[in-house]
Amino acid sequence: MATFFSDAFNLEKSAVDEYGAFDVSIINDLPLFIDPFLLFHSEKQEYQDLHEGIIEYLIFLRDRAADSNVSDGMLRNWYCFPEVKQNWFGFSMVGNGGSGLGMGFARSLHENLNVIFANFGEESITESSHLEKVCLVSSGVGRDNISDFVTNLIQDFLCKYTESFAKVHLREDQTREVWIDRAVFNFKTQSWQRKRYELPWYKGDYIILTPKDILTRDDTWINTSDLIHRFQDIPTAIPDGSLRVRTHSQ
Repeated sequence: MATFFSDAFNLEKSAVDEYGAFDVSIINDLPLFIDPFLLFHSEKQEYQDLHEGIIEYLIFLRDRAADSNVSDGMLRNWYCFPEVKQNWFGFSMVGNGGSGLGMGFARSLHENLNVIFANFGEESITESSHLEKVCLVSSGVGRDNISDFVTNLIQDFLCKYTESFAKVHLREDQTREVWIDRAVFNFKTQSWQRKRYELPWYKGDYIILTPKDILTRDDTWINTSDLIHRFQDIPTAIPDGSLRVRTHSQ
């Protein structure tokens, strides 16, 4: 039975490595997280642009937070995101199902944006805006929630990244046309829009690849020699408590 993406699609692992993607497990989630600090500090303009896009969306949310007439429906549309299970990252012990970001997260972020983060997005370059500053408004919000939030906000990039790999390395019968419901945010209509991609298809679902250089790992969950080898070039994530202290000190 196939264990990793490369196994499922009869590829050499080197093909995935050379593309820069992480060769994900297709059996259960792995403790990897997209780290917005890596986007911000990257020398790649593409990643810096992704970070700027995230900040633009958060500034939009902050401006909406000043309106007392925001309904639960608006909160659900703007703040609530499912876990993008198709990237196979997170803390699920079996499979790849996760809880995502619900109304508790939405209300906490909405209530804090306009009060605590009034100047968010307007700081000097040396005190630049960071997603962690906004997301860590509650002790129950950690790097997995931040990663879920970022994954949803950059999902268009991730799908196009995967699509480009698939066009070169996969056969036509190994991919399928997939519609992503919340792919791109339209600031004019203040709503999420659908978009279509040609993505790897395996056992009834699509798979999304993620670049290794925007990931951090949780070492406490990595305990087999094969996984240790695969994770050796992924930096260790800062514990949630330390991350919160670092964020609030900025």
